[in-house]
Amino acid sequence: MHWPRPRTWSCVLLAALLPLVLALSAWAQSDTLRVGSKRFTESYILAELLAQSAAPQLPAPPVVRQGLGNTAIVYEALRSGGIDLYAEYTGTIALEILKGPPGMSREQIAAGLAPLGLGLGPALGFNDGYALAMREAQARELGVRTLGELAKHPQLKLGLSNEFIGRADGWRGLASRYGLPQTPTGLDHGLAYDAIAAKQIDVMDIYTTDAKIDHLGLRVLEDDRAYFPRYDAVVLYRLDVAQRFPKAWAAIGALQGRIDERAMIAMNARAELKGESFDAIARSFLAQGHAGAAPEAGRGFMAKLLGPDLGRLARQHLLLVAVSVGIAVLIAVPLGVLIFPMQRVRALVLGITGVLQTVPSLAMLAVLISLLGIIGTVPALVALTLYSLLPIMTNTVTGLAEVPEGQRQAGTALGMTSAQNLRLVQLPLALPTLVAGVRTATAIAVGTATIAAFVGAGGFGERIVTGLALNDRALLLAGAIPAAALALASEALFEALQWWMRRRYPR
Repeated sequence: MHWPRPRTWSCVLLAALLPLVLALSAWAQSDTLRVGSKRFTESYILAELLAQSAAPQLPAPPVVRQGLGNTAIVYEALRSGGIDLYAEYTGTIALEILKGPPGMSREQIAAGLAPLGLGLGPALGFNDGYALAMREAQARELGVRTLGELAKHPQLKLGLSNEFIGRADGWRGLASRYGLPQTPTGLDHGLAYDAIAAKQIDVMDIYTTDAKIDHLGLRVLEDDRAYFPRYDAVVLYRLDVAQRFPKAWAAIGALQGRIDERAMIAMNARAELKGESFDAIARSFLAQGHAGAAPEAGRGFMAKLLGPDLGRLARQHLLLVAVSVGIAVLIAVPLGVLIFPMQRVRALVLGITGVLQTVPSLAMLAVLISLLGIIGTVPALVALTLYSLLPIMTNTVTGLAEVPEGQRQAGTALGMTSAQNLRLVQLPLALPTLVAGVRTATAIAVGTATIAAFVGAGGFGERIVTGLALNDRALLLAGAIPAAALALASEALFEALQWWMRRRYPR
């Protein structure tokens, strides 16, 4: 038996991966209604409302892809067919998606979406605009009522969501319109409420239907120069949805005008202040016609930690880690063996994999969604595999370099071919170092796999992302603790494996 040549390994890898990618792609494109959401409370609730409205008219339960990140990611998921519809806002569609002027009419928006294969569905009945808010006491003390008056107080600390800072209708245009001199700090929207309550920041961006505005005693600053357009909540959908799911689409259309600002604020409050689940809030609204019926008791930490989703999230997290690291081993080990004798090529390949390691995870996911045309498990696996390549490949090369020259020559003197020398002498001696690289890659993958929730691939990141959106520390911990336990378990497993190898392959 001869050790397979590196090029043979590449062919085997491609042959093994092709059915997996095709199967996952087929699954992602299956004829099931897929509803998406962004990563904030209201979007989670609206996704459940849309899905539950459609469910009785569907042959199979709809799939809800919660917390898909910001507008860029969820829109790319819609455009590529990863989801079929989600709740969006007219101002966002006009400025961020169509790159048009503020105040576009519904007819103009629909005409702009049609060439993209998208449509403007029913208006849900409320306007959720952007605004800036301050603590009421501080605003009263400084005499600040309007956005224009902020310019008189450059000492004020602004903590704004990263999406708001980067949006065309966000901070840059606002600062230009009002001549605001402050430099904002980027904060998660949920965490900004804690920061303003603790007086760590003075001003934050809010959605006008946020439940915590009154709860924390904030003053919403008047937009005295009419900078912000209306953000009427609508359903943004792929045009083929009405043909594929006619009865379900009619049921979604029945939501037209049913949700006013008061009802949306009340639903947001049930999630953020009472800890009720999104699906229970949506179910209550659809059953009773208003958000105040049949409140669900908030769950404690242990209920969240040991919730019914624990097994599903654990399986998803383990699958993402095991498959991505396994694929990385199949790529990095043969490639490391191939480039080991070629010093310049080795430096180039390791340099490229090192650059991949520095790409921010969310940026990597956004690019992969655009390239692959799907969301979910596939882009998450590709991203995690790319992040796992460097430690495995580096340790493969290092392990081979540490093999004493005398032992290489001893194998040759015994009449071994190069392949036999590699398989019987060099790789066994390099194995402990190689496994240490796999150990490092696994630890990285366990932590990084939490980002998979941003593209609907599940895992413990699903709890973390939702906890961030709700500013729910218990839910954050309910996601972080199992992920940390998984990391500790992998470390213990590799420690035992390396102990065995030290006994089996002593230097």
